[in-house]
Amino acid sequence: MQTILGANGQIATELALELCRNYTTNIRLVSRNPQRVNDSDSLYPADLLDKQQTEDAVKGSDIVYFTPGMPPDTQMWQQRFPLMLENALAACIKYQAKFVYFDNTYMYPQDARVLTEHSIFAPVGPKGEVRAAMAKRVLDEMMRQQIPVVICRAPEFYGAGKTQSITNTLIIDALKQHKTAKVPLRADTLRTLIWTPDASKAMALIGNTPDAFGTSWHLPCDDQRLTYQQFIQVASKELATACNYRILNKFTFTMLGLVVKNVREIKELLPRYLQDNLFDSSAFKRRFPTFNITTYAEGLRRIGKEHALKNQKL
Repeated sequence: MQTILGANGQIATELALELCRNYTTNIRLVSRNPQRVNDSDSLYPADLLDKQQTEDAVKGSDIVYFTPGMPPDTQMWQQRFPLMLENALAACIKYQAKFVYFDNTYMYPQDARVLTEHSIFAPVGPKGEVRAAMAKRVLDEMMRQQIPVVICRAPEFYGAGKTQSITNTLIIDALKQHKTAKVPLRADTLRTLIWTPDASKAMALIGNTPDAFGTSWHLPCDDQRLTYQQFIQVASKELATACNYRILNKFTFTMLGLVVKNVREIKELLPRYLQDNLFDSSAFKRRFPTFNITTYAEGLRRIGKEHALKNQKL
């Protein structure tokens, strides 16, 4: 059995679909209120903050994927994320399940250097510090070799469905509504974004490749990076909307942050938008050369088709 802890987000949903398509129909979805993705899914309501509930949810699993998401609330991250991770690791050790940890890039330096699996951790804010501490905790467990452990790390998402990211919220969702897209700080720096289904498909592949464990992997992204200006040009074409955007400067974010908590919570991420974001996934591409990576044009085309179909049904 393969189990997804934190099974309500877009990454977990795409992961469940991919596992069912290509690996197993014996899938357990775990969250406080899990929702079935495939007809054959087993639903297991559990609070990952509770050690016993987490153990019970993991029992009988061969592979466990740790994919819980959380709103951008620093206090919540600090209080809940590490505890959830500890409970998940303890449960996997108890029942000797493989552990697949889905990670982001908050702990990396927010500058223009090329980021690889060997890049140093240099978090710029409290949420980055939480993610750095969690990644180190997983690495420590990897070194202990009590169970097979692997880290799957992704940069910022873009995608269809319920994908949540700065790019989706400020740019794609705005263009869908024929509104002006909002670009953080600069529109001329290169962005590395990952198509959400690609992230989940790659994680499923890694989780089902025994010799992929024991290290960290950068999940695969299109190397033909676009600036936000170029990204918006393509998106506006696929969404059949005007190519309009405006840049939100630091002062605007500061003022908005005084009254909008979510804006205040993402301020620590802003330095990465001032320069090129160069997330390197060449190690994955060498190991899995036949993996089909979605280009930015293809991804935005799919978003456009989904949006057009949704409008036809209204």
